[in-house]
Amino acid sequence: MSQMFAIQMEVPDDLARFRLPAAVDTRLQALLDRQDSGERLTTSERKEAQGLVNLAEMLSLLRLRARRISSARRTKK
Repeated sequence: MSQMFAIQMEVPDDLARFRLPAAVDTRLQALLDRQDSGERLTTSERKEAQGLVNLAEMLSLLRLRARRISSARRTKK
């Protein structure tokens, strides 16, 4: 059975700019392109790709939250 909980955290103002570094994004794209072309990734490469996808998704969610918070702050002023 899954549980839901809330986490309260302070979000830096510049969080909306957080992205994967260019070299890391390039590596992730290369792994995904190889996989999409039918090439089998090694176990290590699959784990690396999954970790990078998870990180990219987390950063995307944090950016979205930061934009919402920033927008809400501007509305209150």
